[in-house]
Parts: sequence; structure tokens; C-alpha cells
Amino acid sequence: TFEKILIANRGEIACRVMRTCKEMGIKTVAIHSEADANSVHTLMADEAVCVGPAPSAESYLNMNNIMQAIKSTGAQAVHPGYGFLSENKEFAKVLVKNNVTFIGPDTFAIDAMGDKIKSKLIAKEAGVNTIPGYDGVVENVEDAIKIAEEIGYPVMIKASAGGGGKGMRIAWNEKETREGFRLSSQEAAASFGDDRLLIEKFIDTPRHIEMQVLADSFGNTLWLNERECSIQRRNQKVVEEAPSVFLDSKTRAMGQQAVQLAKAVQYKSAGTVEFLVDSKKNFYFLEMNTRLQVEHPVTEYITGIDLVSEMIRVAAGHQLSYAQDQVGINGWAVECRIYAEDPYKAFGLPSIGKLTRYIEPTALHNVRVDSGVTEGSDISVYYDPMISKLVAYGKDRAEALHVMKTALDMYVIRGVKHNIPLCYEVLCNQNFVEGNFSTNFLPEVYPDGFHGKVLDAKEHNQLCAITCCLYAQQQHGNRQFLNQTRLVLINGERMKVTTADINTPTPSFTINGEDPTIIQALRFTSSGLVHVQYKGTVVCFVLVVWSFFALFHIQFDIEVADRTVASLKKYMPEKIPEDIASLIIAPMPGNVVSVNCAVGDMVAMGDEVCIVEAMKMHNSLTASKDGKIKAIHCKPGDSISEDDLLIELE
Repeated sequence: TFEKILIANRGEIACRVMRTCKEMGIKTVAIHSEADANSVHTLMADEAVCVGPAPSAESYLNMNNIMQAIKSTGAQAVHPGYGFLSENKEFAKVLVKNNVTFIGPDTFAIDAMGDKIKSKLIAKEAGVNTIPGYDGVVENVEDAIKIAEEIGYPVMIKASAGGGGKGMRIAWNEKETREGFRLSSQEAAASFGDDRLLIEKFIDTPRHIEMQVLADSFGNTLWLNERECSIQRRNQKVVEEAPSVFLDSKTRAMGQQAVQLAKAVQYKSAGTVEFLVDSKKNFYFLEMNTRLQVEHPVTEYITGIDLVSEMIRVAAGHQLSYAQDQVGINGWAVECRIYAEDPYKAFGLPSIGKLTRYIEPTALHNVRVDSGVTEGSDISVYYDPMISKLVAYGKDRAEALHVMKTALDMYVIRGVKHNIPLCYEVLCNQNFVEGNFSTNFLPEVYPDGFHGKVLDAKEHNQLCAITCCLYAQQQHGNRQFLNQTRLVLINGERMKVTTADINTPTPSFTINGEDPTIIQALRFTSSGLVHVQYKGTVVCFVLVVWSFFALFHIQFDIEVADRTVASLKKYMPEKIPEDIASLIIAPMPGNVVSVNCAVGDMVAMGDEVCIVEAMKMHNSLTASKDGKIKAIHCKPGDSISEDDLLIELE
């Protein structure tokens, strides 16, 4: 195929492409920003070239510098990964002009499918079901309001050139249309250099299901079954799986329509056609992504096809290695996107910092982790907050979900906040287990936001017993605690625990005077994992904090104290929460895009006062009460940290 390929990307997808290249005996070239000089993908490649400073616009989107890297290393082909320049037709044109192979479709397909307005018209002509809406460019906000009213609320406002959930807003009324038009156009311009927008009917309670296609230059076009991607926050996927529990043989006709669309634009390489499916199994074309998708590993698991290998082969002029009748569904795969985010804030606002402890659960059977980080890596404000893609496989959905939950339990991440608690609770939700969900899953299940797992009585007792067992091991030199009551606080809730048989392999714990709970086995690992056998079931959890004062932090804050200490706790003054209604505080690290008020201005509750960009997303910050602006502590262009004070009201 090729002797040397340059990967025009970073992080986990760059590492993913490099792994296949190495298996195929192809040398690899990494590009990197100054901030990524010591990143995993940089060190993994055979050669690495710095293409600019940390901001993406000056490095990973800098075509001139990337072309210089290609020329200096003699790379014959470029794999773009996803994001950045992967769907940029000008980049593909420049490569062709310089006799460098672009590992992806040709510029006609990129242009046709990259523009959502064009792609919708082509899809209609190809006999693909499309969403009702306006088929032209929305010129200004007044046009947007007029079009939205003609279509009928709710509507989806989205970037014509976009993808990945960026430049997309749902509007339910005129006010939200005005705000959505402004924010979407700003976000689209910043992410794609193209602020054109379109508006279409928003399909309420839809499922997001996509079809993987694969085509070569010999007229062969395959569809490799579907992926279910309905668990989302802010129009970005969090949990994906293949196949979908919702589809049947009739609705899998989406695959044939995906092939029709691919053939209509003479597509070659790997691509994905996305559909929205309503509750009656009517499906509508959403968009086509002319690149490798983030969630492609679940398709690789159930089909056994290495999509990156096929992309490279097709780009080198070979036919596909498979025919349609060789593509089946073997088992079930689930993927969780592990993000450096605080899931307790809007289902995930970015968290930056250094990974002080990082251990992937790769020792588990049927678990795959695609990552581009290691212990000591920095999670930067400049790039997407994804840490890894955690993929689990099983012979059926139940087994795949079980493997995934075990993997989430054993994943050790410290130094940044992460969304593992949210992913775990999604997998445990009964509606998700039964396959009854839509893209509205998170706001429907957690209307007031995600607040973590709520323990039932049995789980309280189990956690109490485990914590006391840890405490007993910590205090093993002190023999005076046997049969003495200890007070346990779990997230502030008090429970009285008495121990017995503490020196035996199966210590027991009486909690609030109820029947004893017996711990059958407890084992620590060097990674900070604790494996506990309780009533015949093995439970695994990460012990984050274990202090001298018997303060433990698992997913819950737990404190163990003897009677004397417990009796004195009532004299400890409780911290009174600060009233922050008059303060606009940064909910995440990022950069200030605009300040939309001045000192002395009167604002009403809900009025936008500033916009913060964090990891390529624009976030509108609003006043939480009526009042007058007293002070402004930021200006456009400022870099801010989480909890920084931005604006004060009187």
C-alpha cells in the first residue's frame, strides 16, 4: 500500500490509526502542537513534526504547516482521523495537487455531503427519506424566525458545514430561535470557518441511528449494519452500541438507502449515514459524515472488519476485502466515551488538569480501550475533553453491558473529573436496559441534572460494611475496636456499626442493629482497586482517598469514627453555603468570547451576560436574578479557570 502515512490528527484517533499502520508494516508520521510535544501519539509515531502553538487554528488546522511536515518527511498519504481537517475539501484538494493521497473520499463527495443543504437535496434525489424543513441558507435572524414559524416549533438550527454536535441548537419559541441562531453561527464559524445555517423540523423523542458504509473505486459499496447513538448530551454522543435493539429487518432498509446515497456521490472509503428514527420507526436522513466516526470500534467488533485497514487499502487502489453477504452481526458491542468532564454540571462541563493516576481496564476479556493519554498526561483546554473510548463486547447485549459495567468499575482516573459515574448509571437504568430510550434520555431521567447514584437501604448497608472492613484493616494494630460501636457517615447520613469476628477471614458488621452483614473476602490491588466479595457477589470499586483520620472517598464521602469522636461532632459548626445568586461564576475553564453587558446595566433573570468557549463549544452564561451590574472582572479573550468570578450584580 504505502510506505509512510502522516496522521493529521492527535489523541486517541491518531493512536488508533497508527496501530493499524504498524500491523500493515507502514511507517507513521505524527503532527503535534507545542502543547502535545510529549503526548502519546507523538511518541508512538516513527517520526513527529511540530506544526504550531497549542490553539488548533495555529497547529492542527494549519494547512501550510501540515503540508511542510508532509514534504519534509516524504509521507505518501495522509489519514485525517475525525474532526480538524477530516472533512475539509480544500485540504483534500491541496494534497491531490501535491501528489499526496488523501485517505478518504474525493473532494466531490466531501463537498456534497459536508454541506448539509446540498446533502439534503442530493439525498432527496437519491430516494432517501429526509426531514421536513427549509432547503436553503438562512440569511439572518429575522429569516430564521420566519422560517421557524412556517415549519412549526420545535425546530433544529444547525451549521451547514458542521458535525459533532457543534453549531446545533433546538428552539421551541422565537426567543430561543434568536439565541440559537446567534450562538450556532458563532460556534460554526469558530469550528468550521463557515457560519451558514439551516433550519428543519425537530423530531421530538427520536432515536439517533447511523449506518456504516464502506466503498471502493470499483463500484462496490457495502453497509456494515447500524449503530445506536441515542444517549447524548448537548447533541454529542456519550454511549453507543451495535446493533440497535430498536431496529428490525424492515427498518434495516436504512442500510440500502445509505448505500444509495453513497453511490449518488460516487463515494469511496469509510463513511457514515446518520438517521433520526421516530417512535413509529419512520426514519429520516440527518447527515453523512465523510470520515471515520468516533464510535467505529463497535462496528469493528460485531463485523470483524478493520475499518482503518480497509480505508488504507481503498486509498491505495485496492478493492474491498469483503462482499455484502460476508457482513453479519456477531455478538454485541457497547462504547462509552470517557470524558474529562464534571457530569454533575449540565451532564458534563469540561475539566482540565493532569492525570495523576491512570489505569485502563484492559486486563478484562472482551474490553478495548482506544486512548491517547497515559499517567501524567495533561488534559488541555485547547482540545476535546475525551480521555478514551471504552468498548465492551459480549455474545449478546446483556453480556456486553455486564462487561462494560465491570470495566467502568475498574477504570482508575485521578487528577481530573470524569463522566464514569454518569455512564455507569445510564447502563443500570431500567429503561436503557429494556431498550426504551431516545435522544431525550438524559433530561428525561434526570430533569434536575445528574446528581450521582442514590443508594437504597441494602446498598447503604453494603457500603457501610465494606468501609468498616477497610477501617478495621487500617486500624489492625489496635485491638480495642472489637465489638465497639463506630459511627459511619455516608454523604452526611449517620449509621451505627458494630464489628465481630474481625480477625477471621469473614468479619461481620451489624448496622443499626439489623442482621449482621458478612464480608467474605476483601482484596486490594496496587492500582487502588478494592475487590469485595459480599453475599456471593464480587464488587469492585476505586478507593480514591484513604486518610489517617478514616476518611474514605469512593464515589461517596464516607467517614468512620468511634463513639468519642462521634459525640464531639455535634460541636463542629456547619459551613453555611454562600449566596451566589448575585455572582456569575465560571462553570468551567475556557476563554471569554464576549461580554454582553456593562457596569450599571439592568438585567433580568435569564439574560445572557457573557459567552465562554470551552473545548470548542460556546456556552451562554446568564443572570440568575434581576439586578444591576455592579462589576465586570473579565474581558473578551481572557483565559479563565473553573469557579473564577466573572461578573457581579448589586
